[in-house]
Amino acid sequence: MPESVDILGLPREALHREIGALHDRPGKGEYHGDALFRALYRDGVLDPGSLPEFAANPGLARKVVERFRFELPPLAGKQGDDTAYKFLLRLRDGLESESVIIPMRWYKSLCVSSQVGCKMACRFCETAQMGFLRHLTAGEIVSQAMVARQILREPAENIVFMGMGEPLDNFDAVVDAIRILSDRRGLAIPVKNITVSTVGHIPGIMRLAELAEKDPTGFGRLRLAVSVNAPDDETRAAIMPVNAAWPLSDLQQALLHWPLRHKDDVIFIEYVLLDGVNDRPDQARALAEYLRGLRACVNLIPYNPRRDSPYARPSREKTAAFFQALMEAGQACRIRGTKGDAAMAACGQLGNRSLSRRQPEMMKAA
Repeated sequence: MPESVDILGLPREALHREIGALHDRPGKGEYHGDALFRALYRDGVLDPGSLPEFAANPGLARKVVERFRFELPPLAGKQGDDTAYKFLLRLRDGLESESVIIPMRWYKSLCVSSQVGCKMACRFCETAQMGFLRHLTAGEIVSQAMVARQILREPAENIVFMGMGEPLDNFDAVVDAIRILSDRRGLAIPVKNITVSTVGHIPGIMRLAELAEKDPTGFGRLRLAVSVNAPDDETRAAIMPVNAAWPLSDLQQALLHWPLRHKDDVIFIEYVLLDGVNDRPDQARALAEYLRGLRACVNLIPYNPRRDSPYARPSREKTAAFFQALMEAGQACRIRGTKGDAAMAACGQLGNRSLSRRQPEMMKAA
């Protein structure tokens, strides 16, 4: 018997095709697929036999149950406080994903992971200390939102791909997950409420921009956040090794091609402030000059230290001086409040190093 398919990894159109292949009458996949998609994401059940659309075809209902697998990963841990908390999900191979619930003033954000570990090796990031273990599937990404809503009872109206991993290094799975998360017949999270955060993965940015041009209704309002973290190649390369492959000048050209259709749309520039490294006012002015011509807003993030970090968070006075220099240079910016750092749930703090030590044994067992 063929292995069951994780139904959470199938965008609605793919589900149509899968059910169409099971159907004894061609052309019926869309009708039954839509019914199943709605029941799955709105009610959290995979029970086609209970749906009126399947009443006349119990044989198809049995085939669907045999073909698809719907099981949310169990919670492996939860820690945090009133400002934010992270939850861990135990995956089928024993690895864990990490996600963060972030209360905002008017809504709650869900920070999701796209990988276990990360290849990008940013010096200041906790996830980088794990190395790269594997990509998450589209279903494993979507399951983070499903657990948040159905198990933890969190509304999660806003999704940010800012957890473990580089989303654009796992392009196809992330795109499928976005299609599922934003589908109005399912979780119905507006695509303008979904942000993909990247270290500056230029091939991925270009592919995503092309997708936004080809499919403006599905991806045209997708938000892009880019970790820049320094205004010059020398400083950036010292803290972000990816700068060797994707230097600032090339990244700037890629960002100029990013489609911004609405007057309120901007590219978010993530800038982690490291004490004595990238936090001087002259560096702020250089950053503003680099961003000249881009519709961008800088998110200043006072550093959330990883374990055994050689870097420190700058003082409030240094952060305020950097912010003021950006404002005086005419660059839109804001200071991001720190949430969840006491539970290692803040930006750049996700990751379980013990899993990286277990990786050889797990890979051998697989």
